[in-house]
Amino acid sequence: MTKCKSRISLMFFVCMSMFFTSNVARAETFKVYVVPQYNPSQLHAEWTPLLNRISHDTGITLQLVMMSSIPKFEKSLLRGDPDIALVNPYHAVMAKAAKGYLPFLKDAKPLSGILLVRKDSPYQTLQDLEGKEIGFPAPNAFGASLFMRALLSDAKVSYREKYLNTHGNVYRNILNGGVAAGGGVNNTLNDENPDVKGALRILYQTPLSASHPLVAHPRVPPKIVQTILSAFLALKNDATGEGLLKEVRIPNPVMANYDSDYLPLEKLKIDKYVLVEKD
Repeated sequence: MTKCKSRISLMFFVCMSMFFTSNVARAETFKVYVVPQYNPSQLHAEWTPLLNRISHDTGITLQLVMMSSIPKFEKSLLRGDPDIALVNPYHAVMAKAAKGYLPFLKDAKPLSGILLVRKDSPYQTLQDLEGKEIGFPAPNAFGASLFMRALLSDAKVSYREKYLNTHGNVYRNILNGGVAAGGGVNNTLNDENPDVKGALRILYQTPLSASHPLVAHPRVPPKIVQTILSAFLALKNDATGEGLLKEVRIPNPVMANYDSDYLPLEKLKIDKYVLVEKD
């Protein structure tokens, strides 16, 4: 009888331990969404090793979630689906207003939106694009579209918009004559192969802004955010970590702050150019 009770007690203890361990693990599993500036399969291949490394170093499981387009990503973000997300600078403004997301990490290099044309095109000024078709990745891609469209409006340039889903699609549409010009950003252009990059010319650049940040939903405990931030910053200290950061175009991660980095974007008054896809 005593042995039976001991076995039951032991089994109860083991089951309870597994229950609590499982719940702790679940409590420390967070969904990370990445804005699909590139093909989602490319981003999945680039981000999975990095998140696996952060998970290994912290004991916090980070689960990558990819959406098929920027508009779908935005809808998910504004619903508050991601625990953590890599967003564009104006997404940081939108996400804070909608659900209280706050940025905690960015790359030190600022972002510049660029308007590109074929290297051999006759266009030399914004006014030369009057009445032409201009390609953009998505309406709210910050430097490549949202800010650029506002600046084109300020310059009194009338044009036709064509949304092409990714930056790479924009660059290739410029080259094949699908559009007269197209919006991008310095990082994605630099990531292109030399043949594409060499055949394009920058016609116009936007003023600089803080780069794409990682933002966290308020439901993510501050200690978890700090742990993840510290793990990202520590990757700069070893060659493998540096390689993982370069793959996702955050070679020099630093702490981000909403008030100093993204609050200035609210003052641009470009919210009237924001287009959110409806259900």
